[in-house]
Amino acid sequence: MKRKDFIKSTGLVGAAALTSGFAGVYRSKSFNDINIGVIGTGDRGTGLSQLIKDIDGLKVAACSDIIPFRLEDCINNATNGANGYEDYRRILDDDSIDAIIIAVPYALHDEVLEEVLQSGKHIYCEKTMIKGIQPAIDLVKRVENYDPVFQVGHQYHSSRLYHRVVEIIHSGYLGHVESIECQWNRNADWRRPVPDPKWERMINWRMYREFSGGLTAELCSHQIDICNWIAGETPKYVSGFGGIDFWQDGRETYDNVHIMMQYPGGMNAKFTSLTTNSYERYQIKVQGKKGTLIINFGGAKVYLENLDEARETGLVDGVSGATSEAWERGEGAPITVADDMDATLQALVDFRDSINTGSKPDSNVRTGANVSILVSMANEAMDSKKVVEWKDDWVF
Repeated sequence: MKRKDFIKSTGLVGAAALTSGFAGVYRSKSFNDINIGVIGTGDRGTGLSQLIKDIDGLKVAACSDIIPFRLEDCINNATNGANGYEDYRRILDDDSIDAIIIAVPYALHDEVLEEVLQSGKHIYCEKTMIKGIQPAIDLVKRVENYDPVFQVGHQYHSSRLYHRVVEIIHSGYLGHVESIECQWNRNADWRRPVPDPKWERMINWRMYREFSGGLTAELCSHQIDICNWIAGETPKYVSGFGGIDFWQDGRETYDNVHIMMQYPGGMNAKFTSLTTNSYERYQIKVQGKKGTLIINFGGAKVYLENLDEARETGLVDGVSGATSEAWERGEGAPITVADDMDATLQALVDFRDSINTGSKPDSNVRTGANVSILVSMANEAMDSKKVVEWKDDWVF
């Protein structure tokens, strides 16, 4: 549903609607365990395997990686006795494996996906889904009639808090949204320790363009996905600047990026990612005519532009206690969601439930392709120092 159609079909919400609950996160139905094969046991693959140990109905049965100590660490610490293979094709040939998690470096997704799709198994593909514009378009076509589940690892698209945030924005509670400012900053070199120089490009793959899309693909992509979700469309124009301006250590991907995207409906979105300053590390600031909504790792709050007008129109009716006092002081009112959990854990639970029910994931091949295209556009814009335009024939 397009954003404008969504707004037409819903009324203006009151502040009481800033609180909501989602029931049935863990389904009570009984299903057989879903056997998972994890391809890529670096930080992300191992982290996902660790979370799966605590999810009923999912089991990591096999793992694969070409770096032997990474594979051993995952098997020994993040699984309950999974089989380990250097060649991931051993997992694909195993009929007892129901689903695959792809957590290899970004530029290798296309090669691995081609073979996993042929295996007919359910797929959870980590973000960013695929490298390149045409590969993203081609993948949508390949998955169009793919019966098993295909989910992309933009985990905030599964977060119940983010679902509530988007619902509030779409309802018109903030009024016309002109601007979204996003940041994901760190004060560190992003480098992993390497026990042997031969593993440098494999372990620190995020720093090398052969394998990586840099900060744009690894961090900004999550927030690009959220902005697309809020706008209900994809940007028309992308510009930006970036550079290797501090970490002079042989890396090829930028150590800072500053990206602007303009949507056809007039909304502008800004994305900043630094590796030399971590103040207010993660934030999405949505600015509308009636108010501002800020999301960070601590949750989400709404700040209204005019409290007197809000009282007259009843926008704060139903708010009580500490939240009401915050409104009176002109402070933000928190958005709370019952049964909210860690976004990555929720994404894996949703993957399980989609497999069991046959439902389509919210973070799917189309939303993943849109982000993949925009990551490529942003990197091209920064490299060329030119505005890059979304082409009309980039349709699915």
